[in-house]
Amino acid sequence: MKAMALSEIGFIQEGLDPLKLIELPVPEPVEDQILVRVTACGVCHTELDEIEGRTPPPHLPMVLGHQVVGRVEQLGPKSNRFRIGERVGIGWIYSACGHCPQCRQGDENLCPDFMATGRDAFGGYAEYCTVSEAFAYPIPQVFADQEAAPLLCAGAIGYRALRLTGIHDGENLGLIGFGASAHLVLKMVGHQYPGIRVFVFARSRQEQSFARELGAYWAGGIEDLSPEKLQAAIDTTPAWTPVVEGLKNLNRGGRLVINAIRKEGYDKNRLTTLDYERDLWLEKEIKSVANVTRRDIEEFLALAARIPIKPEVQEYPLVEANTALRELKEKKIRGDKVLRI
Repeated sequence: MKAMALSEIGFIQEGLDPLKLIELPVPEPVEDQILVRVTACGVCHTELDEIEGRTPPPHLPMVLGHQVVGRVEQLGPKSNRFRIGERVGIGWIYSACGHCPQCRQGDENLCPDFMATGRDAFGGYAEYCTVSEAFAYPIPQVFADQEAAPLLCAGAIGYRALRLTGIHDGENLGLIGFGASAHLVLKMVGHQYPGIRVFVFARSRQEQSFARELGAYWAGGIEDLSPEKLQAAIDTTPAWTPVVEGLKNLNRGGRLVINAIRKEGYDKNRLTTLDYERDLWLEKEIKSVANVTRRDIEEFLALAARIPIKPEVQEYPLVEANTALRELKEKKIRGDKVLRI
């Protein structure tokens, strides 16, 4: 099978392609696994974190990609949940132990043995991949393959982040950064909480305009003061400056949720500019999002189908995965980037 694989950790630079097109054997499903013939795979900023070493794969080469949509091609000997030809999705959570205290409490995203698709096991930047049937999801018919792919991570992690804000209808919500996940959160909020006013903080005028198109009450720059205080905000950026700037816009008792697997270090010194009285006092808090659970993905797919929420998508053939990643690195973003496999 054809796959775009990572064989060396390093920073993405102009003219250098981190992924190489290679041939690999088609994997064989074992135990309760299914073999999935991949048709679409979303491109996520977490792939940049893997490539550049912030959350590196435990071994190389590695086939990246954790927003996978495809058809069941073959069943393992103990697999009986899906039928051959059925359309399924695979998300970031590839497996968890199932018996640790975190798993027993439903917090499998915090499992010490958590494994991630496309980091700890081969993912969807390939023609085929395998996964346990317990970690695959039926895809609602309302979505085309390329629409469904971003819902498995950008949508599901946005759903989890929104829940962790504790926001109530009628309160003000901030979205800091306006890429793949944030634009789906904005669509979700518009249907779930019609009384919430969403304030978007984005780097470019194009992103700010896109946010207004999708219903944002206000859109400005990352370092702008919001015209009204926010009860909660979600930061989806890879940087530290938006965290510092976002805290100053929170109301008393407000919460900032950081929706990122890793942060880059180029502006980490901005943390030294935090002003305790202005930014953290009066019971403001910061909470991180760690991975997703199967429940997050299942609930969000059902919600997205009911509304329906359909992402804005830019498509690329598999062999142009490096182009999509480089554009993501350069912040050339409008909605979600998806590979056609």
